[in-house]
Amino acid sequence: MSRPALLRSLQTIVPDTVLEQDQVRDVFATQPDVGRLAQRLVGASFNGSGIDTRRTVIEELSLTADTEEPVFYDRRSGVLLSPGTKQRNEIYVREASRLFVEVARRALEADPDVVASDVTHVITVSCTGFHAPGPEYEIVRSLGLSDSVERYHLGFMGCYASMPALRAARQFCMADPDAVVLVVSVELCTVHLRSSEDPDLIVANSLFADGAAAGIVTARELPTPVPAVRLDGFHTAIAREGEKDMAWTIGDHGFEMILSTKVPQIIGETIIGAIRPLYAREGELGAAFDDGRVGERVQHWAIHPGGRSILDRVQERLHLSDAQLAPARETLRENGNMSSATILFVIKRILDEGALPGERMAAMAFGPGLTAESALMTVDVGAA
Repeated sequence: MSRPALLRSLQTIVPDTVLEQDQVRDVFATQPDVGRLAQRLVGASFNGSGIDTRRTVIEELSLTADTEEPVFYDRRSGVLLSPGTKQRNEIYVREASRLFVEVARRALEADPDVVASDVTHVITVSCTGFHAPGPEYEIVRSLGLSDSVERYHLGFMGCYASMPALRAARQFCMADPDAVVLVVSVELCTVHLRSSEDPDLIVANSLFADGAAAGIVTARELPTPVPAVRLDGFHTAIAREGEKDMAWTIGDHGFEMILSTKVPQIIGETIIGAIRPLYAREGELGAAFDDGRVGERVQHWAIHPGGRSILDRVQERLHLSDAQLAPARETLRENGNMSSATILFVIKRILDEGALPGERMAAMAFGPGLTAESALMTVDVGAA
């Protein structure tokens, strides 16, 4: 019987520039194009976000940087600027390329048994910018990987995209027991922030942030115990009624997120049906799910923190404890919503906080469609 695929050596990076949520709220609320109603929406969205700090690659958004030729924020006038999509994407290409290579390098350096020459596949994930040759190419060239490494990029899928990346990595390992797959997600959501009275964009402005994560997926027999999770199974579901409530489009002044206030309600109404098939394959675990006791059998919950209200609905519908939602809530509080990279931050937090081998972990992420990606995992030590 083939060995299971493990996700190991997870590493994360956030940019140096910190955004204090209350300070950013005040800037967005005082823009000259924002009326009284929009000001109240800004206050409600930022104050109810569950976020204290976020990170950005754009130093001038720190609100203290005195830039001679500002692109995003004119500190002297207090006005948020609106650069075009081309200029925003140029910043993405420069900054994301650096983060893709750096976080991939850290994942390899963190693994005691895997070196660059072992890597057979690279899967990169991002929805916040485009360029070709893309990030998977940059990683191969910069880290000295073989030119023959298979390269794949999952682009513009949104917040759930690291889940199909892990699923594809698992499938590569099932097809080839010697495969070593480097999975890397980088999202620079803040390059698309802009002042607006549109409620969807106000919500997006209050949530999104920048971050990078990478890990290694392999089924090889490796000698050194390291924190890891076994990738047991995946499931995809679509809540069609939410198709127009979560979307990601390209505008003249950046990418535009549609994230309506209906999303938490739709997730609450559909989540049971969306993830039941994954648990039904697991015998007794399926019975516990149907009885509302799945939280007793699955110890750890890596939920994509799309926002505080989404986490509230998931916790309520699945009868999960505060402790089980703490990794997702703390990731949101400290770093905001980093789109596809966020779920890897949550998994890493769970492992770092002492999850024990043999304990089960559930992962869920939501994105455009409205698509719900779910997975079941088992905490492992990543050794033969």
